[in-house]
Amino acid sequence: MTPPMATTPATSPDAAPSIPASPTPPRRIFITVAEVSGDQHAAQLVRSLRELDPDLVIEGHGGPAMRSAGTRIIYETTTHAAMNLQAVARAFEMLGLLKRTRSYFQQNPPDLQICVDSPALNFHFAKLAHRLGIPVLYYIAPQLWAWREGRMKKLRRWVDRVACILPFEEEYFRRHGVDATFVGHPLFDHLPHARDGSEAAGHFPNRPPIVGLLPGSRKSEAVHNFPHQLEVATRIREAFPGATFLVPTTPATDPVVARLAKDFPNLERGEGAFDRMVPRCDLCITVSGTATLHVAGHGVPMIVVYRGSPLLWHFIGRWIIRTRTFSLVNLLADTRQHIVPEFVPWHGSNEPVAAVAIDYLQHPEKLDEQREKLKHLIRSLDRPGASMNAAKLALQMMNGRAAQTQR
Repeated sequence: MTPPMATTPATSPDAAPSIPASPTPPRRIFITVAEVSGDQHAAQLVRSLRELDPDLVIEGHGGPAMRSAGTRIIYETTTHAAMNLQAVARAFEMLGLLKRTRSYFQQNPPDLQICVDSPALNFHFAKLAHRLGIPVLYYIAPQLWAWREGRMKKLRRWVDRVACILPFEEEYFRRHGVDATFVGHPLFDHLPHARDGSEAAGHFPNRPPIVGLLPGSRKSEAVHNFPHQLEVATRIREAFPGATFLVPTTPATDPVVARLAKDFPNLERGEGAFDRMVPRCDLCITVSGTATLHVAGHGVPMIVVYRGSPLLWHFIGRWIIRTRTFSLVNLLADTRQHIVPEFVPWHGSNEPVAAVAIDYLQHPEKLDEQREKLKHLIRSLDRPGASMNAAKLALQMMNGRAAQTQR
């Protein structure tokens, strides 16, 4: 018996040949930052995004941290980050950048625009993306609860979702009609999990004090603040001749510190050395901002300062800033009493700051008391996972948009 021959389905000679389906293009995200801290937080976000979806194409305007995390940097925005009058000088540069970005989006529209911090820059990118039909996620929400709450209308109009990093912000933004989610603070994504206070605790006053001078992450901050921090350091050295001073810097501030402190004795500076230097300190004199929470994360006592333009403060700042305090650690405290001394705005003589610093160092029990209060504050915030939570929000937004497109 002859076995049946294998056959294939008959095909009509008039049937069109089958065409293989074209591969689905990878999804694209565009991220914009303006400062060193935003660059670092965005880099952590990029790593989390790639962990969830390795095929994502991630581009943006940022700095070296984003690049090292695998982002294609279109324009470097962090090197010359500025504030106040210097920021006005950058306005023309930013107008050109917006024009080029609009053209780039029209040719290569991303599936999602992520703005990271820096509302002065990112509100423009949010508006641009919104007008081109690109969903916008704002990570590290603008602090409208502190100043310029009138911009809430712009946030509602141009931003689809907000990823908050402070516990009270979710309720605040939702109350104003903004779709907001608390994701945690990205600072705790890279700090060591086990921290029991500064490495210096328990060694002082059996040796000369170690004092940190933190001039901020922007060049303009260092120019305004570091000379006065050095004057305070001189007074501390007079009271404690063997005192050592540690100055963690950023690429933007390191040249300023190097120039001003080149002949200052017992001073060590280190670019990118924040987490190495701060835990060694008995006390830090730090510029106001996220750095205060970073110092608190290491359990190191501090004095908070910020010296800017007196003219801008008296004509603008004092009328638009609405918070009872300027330091982030004092703002987050569950008491109306300050945890840390703050001199913001820091105008006039440096003597009051020096007097408080010397008083702390002459009474180590005051350092211990502040250290315990900082530990209590950080305990409620110390939950790693902000970057991954924000990355999940981003993918939810893209998946939701894809589902709507397929309907």
